[in-house]
Amino acid sequence: MNLLELINVHTYYDGIHALKGISLHVNRGEIVTLIGSNGAGKSTALKTICGHVGKKAGSILYEGNEIIHDSPHLLALRGLAHVPEGRKIFPRLTVKENLEMGGFSLRSKKKVKDRIEMAFQYFPRLKERLDQKAGTMSGGEQQMLAIGRALMMNPKILLLDEPSMGLAPILVEQIFEIIQALNKEGMTILLVEQNAYQALQIAHRGYVIQTGMITLTDDANALLHNPQIKESYLA
Repeated sequence: MNLLELINVHTYYDGIHALKGISLHVNRGEIVTLIGSNGAGKSTALKTICGHVGKKAGSILYEGNEIIHDSPHLLALRGLAHVPEGRKIFPRLTVKENLEMGGFSLRSKKKVKDRIEMAFQYFPRLKERLDQKAGTMSGGEQQMLAIGRALMMNPKILLLDEPSMGLAPILVEQIFEIIQALNKEGMTILLVEQNAYQALQIAHRGYVIQTGMITLTDDANALLHNPQIKESYLA
């Protein structure tokens, strides 16, 4: 059974028809990537899934249950973790405080501590910066923190929005290696990424979105070698 499925989803905001009937699915244990140009609707798709867009229609199924009208808070509690574009960390809080905010619903201090230690396994640099204000860290470190914060709730699916944005190439490689490592441990991932080459390198399947519509879907390797995709997104 699909872990997540969108069926004929439409999204509207600021008078714009942003998503025009998109359908896609993500199976348990997959990395699925959504690629497209700026303004195509990639980030809107993730925001729609996570309940951050008010006016929408269609069906979004999570573990077989309809969630299109559920609140972001409830969806986070049910295991959908969203790492937004631009990281959105709390710059004036320390690394530790940011991670603790990610575990906002954990009632046990031991659980919070254990989850922080789990985040350190993927991001040992965060342990070195534990008491540092998040806003003073590098872009790569902030991205690690944003993902680490999302992991605090032990999510069933991780929705990543442009994790490589603004990072140096060596840091991009590190972030994508961590994404792969998370997936090998069983994490299901829906990845929005303008760096289509990097995304298709690690994904199992991919969808191409243009002007709010899905125009193509295939195995990631097939998309990687598709002449149309090469010309439009991999040149």
